[in-house]
Amino acid sequence: MKLWNDENEKFALMKERLYTPVVGDILDGMGYYHQFLPQDIRPLRDDMKLAGKAMPVLMIDVFGPQKKPFGYLTEALDQLVENDIYLATGGSKRCAYWGELLTATARTRKAVGAVVNGWHRDTPQVLEQNWPVFSNGCYAQDSSVRTQVVDYRCDIEIGQVTIHDGDLVFGDVDGVLIIPKDVADEVLEKALEKAAGEKVVRKAIEGGMSATAAFAKFGIL
Repeated sequence: MKLWNDENEKFALMKERLYTPVVGDILDGMGYYHQFLPQDIRPLRDDMKLAGKAMPVLMIDVFGPQKKPFGYLTEALDQLVENDIYLATGGSKRCAYWGELLTATARTRKAVGAVVNGWHRDTPQVLEQNWPVFSNGCYAQDSSVRTQVVDYRCDIEIGQVTIHDGDLVFGDVDGVLIIPKDVADEVLEKALEKAAGEKVVRKAIEGGMSATAAFAKFGIL
């Protein structure tokens, strides 16, 4: 039985019923052991949650004014489409990689979040837009003379994770993980089943069943 009719329903279902630990468990069980981004990539607010498609962005350090300020940043932003998640890495994190106007641009283009392996700035102005941003933290230093975008919709690596254009990105207060697009539907179907099973196990434990007995009966803990 199909659990969603289109992409929008799929991502809504992920945000409503799933959480990163259960999806990570399924990925482990399928042999994908390195799908979580580094743990210092955090949401600006603990209630932020995102689910969508990776639009990977590669950045590098620069030193001083450039012939093309920011590199291909504006081009990368302008080609975002519905359900994209801007996912950037590169350089030595000497400045902010995200801010108020980037948030407004991406949000207006119906992208559904940003994940940067670096700093953000304009924190109050980003938060007031009520749109999920994950980063290493806040730092106001400007990027124009310190970094630029050199490519987008390209393969990138963050920590132990390789990310391809169109892979699924799922993030909440417990972290951000990447679901390879080729196995995404299978992962989500198994994760939804496991999440429902965990509710049954919790109810049994709260009803007095021991953890050992619950694991023996349900195979979930």
